Amino acid sequence: MTDTTPAPGRSTPGGSSEPRELLALIDRLEALLERSSLTEIEVEAGDTALILRTPAALAEKLAGVPAEVEAAPGAAGQAADMDTTAPEAQPESGLHAVLAPLTGLYYGSPSPGAQPYIRVGGEVQAGQVIGLIEAMKLFNEIKSDVSGKVVRVCAENGALVKAKQPLIEVQPE
Repeated sequence: MTDTTPAPGRSTPGGSSEPRELLALIDRLEALLERSSLTEIEVEAGDTALILRTPAALAEKLAGVPAEVEAAPGAAGQAADMDTTAPEAQPESGLHAVLAPLTGLYYGSPSPGAQPYIRVGGEVQAGQVIGLIEAMKLFNEIKSDVSGKVVRVCAENGALVKAKQPLIEVQPE
């Protein structure tokens, strides 16, 4: 999935008289982005601009962190694959992992200076909001599906989480 944000001061390409050709061009650019070591592609035609970004580049842009220089092409993709198979993805025996229902940026509090929704050692109730996931500029409340004591918060605040990735681990009541 890529970000197709219009450049500042530019219109979106939706006003094109030939939407099929425009969608085909976007699909080709997305395929090019996925096959290459690029993290962003920007195309301008007249007064229309289109920017395609990888999820990692989007997360860095939203977090305000400058893009890192890759040591080798494809290194970021390999690192992302390693993260999903890390041992921390597996909950300890007897613990219940609350999983992310979608891919996006995870936030543990309703705003940057606010108290977090949950804390390690605190209690959580089934249906209680445990965090937010921002996907496609929409904030989705993520709720616990179990009651119990929070043993670990697996997701980092502001980090990209993938669907089915553990967000917290709970010792059920």
